[in-house]
Amino acid sequence: MQSFYSEQQKILQQTAREFSIAELAPKAHEIDEKELFPIDQFKGLATLGLTGLTLDSEFGGSGGEYVDMMVVIEEIASVCGSTSTILITHVSLGSQTISRFGNFDQKTKWLPLLSTGKKIAAFSLSEPQNGSDALGLNTKISKHDTNSYLLNGSKIFTTNGEVADVFVVFCTSDKEAGYKGISALIVDKNTKGLSVIPQHGKLGMRGSSTAEIIFDNCIIPVENRIKDEGDGYSIALQILDSSRIMIAAQCVGLAQGAMNAALDYSKQRRTFNKPISQHQSISFMLADMATELDAARLMTWRAAKRHDEGLTYSKEAAMAKLFSSEVCGRVVDKALQIHGGTGYFKPSIVERMYRDQRVTEIYEGTSEIQRLVISRAILK
Repeated sequence: MQSFYSEQQKILQQTAREFSIAELAPKAHEIDEKELFPIDQFKGLATLGLTGLTLDSEFGGSGGEYVDMMVVIEEIASVCGSTSTILITHVSLGSQTISRFGNFDQKTKWLPLLSTGKKIAAFSLSEPQNGSDALGLNTKISKHDTNSYLLNGSKIFTTNGEVADVFVVFCTSDKEAGYKGISALIVDKNTKGLSVIPQHGKLGMRGSSTAEIIFDNCIIPVENRIKDEGDGYSIALQILDSSRIMIAAQCVGLAQGAMNAALDYSKQRRTFNKPISQHQSISFMLADMATELDAARLMTWRAAKRHDEGLTYSKEAAMAKLFSSEVCGRVVDKALQIHGGTGYFKPSIVERMYRDQRVTEIYEGTSEIQRLVISRAILK
């Protein structure tokens, strides 16, 4: 338990830890190996109220703080990275966009179902050609009539894509207008012309559903637009800023899970008539892992706390995401080294976390994008 967590957050942490040990740990290897979406575990999270943790309490959410969500994500990620990715996407990306920027009617329609986990949300921004360039969108909207748009284009790497009931989709009405031409729409999965193409074969986070989403003359009601035309770019950046805090928390969790495994193994494995934890080369590795992990957790907590207190946090979120993802890489690498050959084979938890970690330096803004955000902030 961390001393800077409130009593309520410590209880929340314990609840998430007990759930992860009981419901996720026995299934984590199978979820990864077979690319299984953990629907029963997702329903379990919903039963605990965690699928609506930071969402508007007026519309069925728990109205929790980002530090609350940080606590939960760390515990889940320490056992199953895939499940943490699913929850982050559902809550902090898809649902949070509607909770934070949607109007009363949109919140009334969607948030009670999303908060309770009866429906699953996805966030569709990335496209085949644009990568980190959020201004390079080719998915296009045009006027169909006075009350609706025509949506055409495609999105890739959409987490929860195969199972989502609702997509928050970013598109452009005028590429020449740059960010002023980008809008955000709420798109129901049953919309005619919408098709989902599963994307399999990921290195890690294999239990999180990833898909390409095709929009072929989809008719989208104007009432499904979030805020005004041209507000989409600002919405996307603000949501990514806040969700990066959760990716940082995920990295802390993955690193903690690998650290726990390395500690346990180092106390059990014996060479030269003593546990390997008593060899200085191993104990110093563990010391470095613990130090960096503590620093990453504190940076993540600072970003989440600034968010909750209404302070600016874009730079701090980028710092937390950058540092935590790269620390996680170093920690899981050392954890695998401590395990030796045993850690290199499945179903070793460190083998899985070694693979799961890699995407954290890529999604929701690559490490290079985080450095760009940070450098712009400090060079103002």
